[in-house]
Amino acid sequence: MKKTKSIATLVIHAGDQVDRGNNAIFPPITTASSFIQPNLGEEGEFCYSRCSNPTRYAYETALAELEGGTYATATASGMAATALILELLPKDSHVLVMHGVYGGTYRLFERLRKQTSGTTFSYIDLNDLEAVNNHIQENTRLIWIETPTNPLLELVDIEAVCQVARARKVMTCVDNTFASAWNQRPLILGADIVMLSTSKYIGGHSDLIGGAVITNVHNIAEQLDFCKTTVGAIASPFDAYLALRGMKTLDVRMDRQCSNALKIAHFLEQHPKVLDVHYPGLESHPQHQLCKKQMRSGGAVVSIRLKGDITEVKTFISKLNYFVLAESLGGVESMVNHSASMSHGSMSKEEKENIGIYDTTLRLSIGIEDINDLKDDLDQALSFIQ
Repeated sequence: MKKTKSIATLVIHAGDQVDRGNNAIFPPITTASSFIQPNLGEEGEFCYSRCSNPTRYAYETALAELEGGTYATATASGMAATALILELLPKDSHVLVMHGVYGGTYRLFERLRKQTSGTTFSYIDLNDLEAVNNHIQENTRLIWIETPTNPLLELVDIEAVCQVARARKVMTCVDNTFASAWNQRPLILGADIVMLSTSKYIGGHSDLIGGAVITNVHNIAEQLDFCKTTVGAIASPFDAYLALRGMKTLDVRMDRQCSNALKIAHFLEQHPKVLDVHYPGLESHPQHQLCKKQMRSGGAVVSIRLKGDITEVKTFISKLNYFVLAESLGGVESMVNHSASMSHGSMSKEEKENIGIYDTTLRLSIGIEDINDLKDDLDQALSFIQ
């Protein structure tokens, strides 16, 4: 039977989810730290849970197939996944990075890896292919693509950048957290690695912390497996179970969330209290055509800049009923995030403003609630702004 390419089917049936013990309809949580071996030199399918675990294996194989990869490793967090990828690089490597990346990524790069491994980072607009070519150095080993970026939702032409990277023999990684495989599949577009914070759309219920690294390149898979086993920043069986359970409804959740987000973006674009709306699904977005080319929709995040100052922001947030103020995104509930003090709080004011993040910038993660309730909630909260 020919394997399906349908995301709606893959989120439920992808990978090897067979329970070899009891044929349970859903893989059980196996908490064992180690597994009994028949005899010396006769290791079974599983040996030690840092290396592999039945629950994590079911989840990892499902993730790999969902993203169009051949190998996945589930990590303890999205940042652990990012750090694991950097373990692939030799000391004193150079990395090209999309400007405006997530604040946690920037913090790891600038305040840790620069000091501990001598890795250097250049932040540029990766859509400027001439600049990409010019910035590739003799020691450039990786191009880090975040698309859409957090929180301003800038896009990167994945296929175009990967073509340049391949010609220069540089590895590429795409942070696909904001899109998930439902919205775009970077490995199919030519990327070597996909990184995910599975705490977001994969889990989808704000009840786990997790990350993942997926590839379809054999030698990268071998290196990742060695690094994963050596470093040990793995997802627990329980978190793997939660993420796999959440993944089952990824299609229906994303369909509602992205549909809601487009309507919210249209609504806010016309609102007199909103200065800017960032959403690639809008025709007014400067990269709307790229969005149509490589994404299924504009995504489920809408970022805005309110008129006024931080006082208006506090008033607006305090009046919201359904949008909850929270650090994360991607859950079934709608959330508001103050980017300057939360997701990018570790950056200086100058660094934030350099990439377009101000005290009045807010990231809205749109949930699955009734669209009219969400619009009414935003409208009444905005009415309190002078």
